[in-house]
Amino acid sequence: MLQVISLLLENKPGALMRVTGLLSARGYNIESLTVARTTDPTLSRMTIVVDVDAVLRKQVIKQMNRLINVLQAADLTEGPAVARELVLMRVRAAMESRAAILKEAEIFGARVIDSSLEGFALEATGEAEKLDEFIDVMRSYGEIEVTRSGTVAVSLEPRKLRLSSPVATGTGTKSQSTTGVLNG
Repeated sequence: MLQVISLLLENKPGALMRVTGLLSARGYNIESLTVARTTDPTLSRMTIVVDVDAVLRKQVIKQMNRLINVLQAADLTEGPAVARELVLMRVRAAMESRAAILKEAEIFGARVIDSSLEGFALEATGEAEKLDEFIDVMRSYGEIEVTRSGTVAVSLEPRKLRLSSPVATGTGTKSQSTTGVLNG
């Protein structure tokens, strides 16, 4: 079963490797991974979609929360959350198909980001299933190239995050320091 995990972690070298290493060492397949800085340049937000048995989901979150550089790991699979992907697509099609392509793009909420004699470059965002449908529809018009971002998710829980900054100790574990509130 696919699990959507949101991580808030320190923006430091090696942090991504620790997270992916934990998952690969346990034999979990990463379906998608996105990561970027937050409004605080010392922190990053990572969204991982991983194939994990439902009975092991809580264990995965506990293991993530123990990692150095991870400030918070949360399971967004079934709680209130919004998850979206981005698709950039190039569609090569004959001139007589152009109007139909534009109509389909409009139906799926996609926008044209480039147009040439060969076809269009389109951008669409939404849930993975909706984007799969969009790709299938566009395939019927001609040759396509597709690039996907992977899932990005945010919790809709009505609470502020309470975080304890990790401090690396000599044993490779993290100890807790002062608790703060993070906005962003």
